[in-house]
Amino acid sequence: MAGIPRRKEITKQRIVFLVGPTAVGKTEVAAILAKKINTEVISCDSMQVYRGMDILTSKPTPALRKKVKHHLIDILSPQQEYNVSRYHKEASKKIGEILAKGKVPLVVGGTGLYMSILINGIFQIKSEDKGLRLRLAQEAKKHGGTFLYKKLKQVDPQAASKIHPNDAKRIIRALEVFLSTGKQISRLQKERKGLSQDYDLKIFCLNIERNKLYRRIEARVEKMFKSGLVAEVKRLLKLRLSKTSRWAIGVREVKGYLEGLYDLEEAKRQIKRSSCLYAKRQLTWFRQDKRIKWIEVADKETPASIANRIGTVLKTKQNCPLIRGQF
Repeated sequence: MAGIPRRKEITKQRIVFLVGPTAVGKTEVAAILAKKINTEVISCDSMQVYRGMDILTSKPTPALRKKVKHHLIDILSPQQEYNVSRYHKEASKKIGEILAKGKVPLVVGGTGLYMSILINGIFQIKSEDKGLRLRLAQEAKKHGGTFLYKKLKQVDPQAASKIHPNDAKRIIRALEVFLSTGKQISRLQKERKGLSQDYDLKIFCLNIERNKLYRRIEARVEKMFKSGLVAEVKRLLKLRLSKTSRWAIGVREVKGYLEGLYDLEEAKRQIKRSSCLYAKRQLTWFRQDKRIKWIEVADKETPASIANRIGTVLKTKQNCPLIRGQF
């Protein structure tokens, strides 16, 4: 109507996610993409937070981290625990700091749970009941995994429908929440507030044909051993590793070799197998999120080519101030 001013459209600040399975090439693509957009990288990897696990976790090289600012890498000792709650707090703080500089946060990694809690939010229980958690774990051990799963189906069928019957950790967590608060974890999850409500999120997942991905994983493992993986794990085993850091793929496998349980080739085989299974779980997690834009990678496609394709999608407006150079 004449005389009524049009409401000015509010442009949300942008945050970019680049995720995908292990060995797909996220680090290299992110480094090139970072040169194209005014950005700083936030790691979305549950193991790269640990110092001294450089080869195990395939961290960005020191030279690369000098060219592009990276956050949440090498922030604590492998003797310390780390969890999703801490990651959510620290990553959210870094995102705010980067946005305040007028830059675009680029969240890069393969830990699907960390990605999810940033995008969808996290809920906190005021106090954890470790005694309750221990009792539930003992019940699972005594009666079998399906015993607790049946309990969960009774009190929170919606949560049970999204958890595998053999995923004891998540089953125990869901029951712990219900028994501690009287509320279903599925209900609390719906009440969470994450980045998706307030920001313009662009989420990209790199993907490559499965057999080609497995070949990349095998080649990476061979390179890790040539780069000194055995010596790195030997140094780590002199420490009292935390419950979280000790689960890094490669620690147990190399430990078995060092203890003489099998030869070096068997250690390599086990790491390759564990990594392939992990990649499969990562892809399963990411496929659940319909907001993700999948980037199918050709076998010999260069990181620059992939970054250019992502950049084309990001450059939605001509002369966008967040974009530098031509894609």
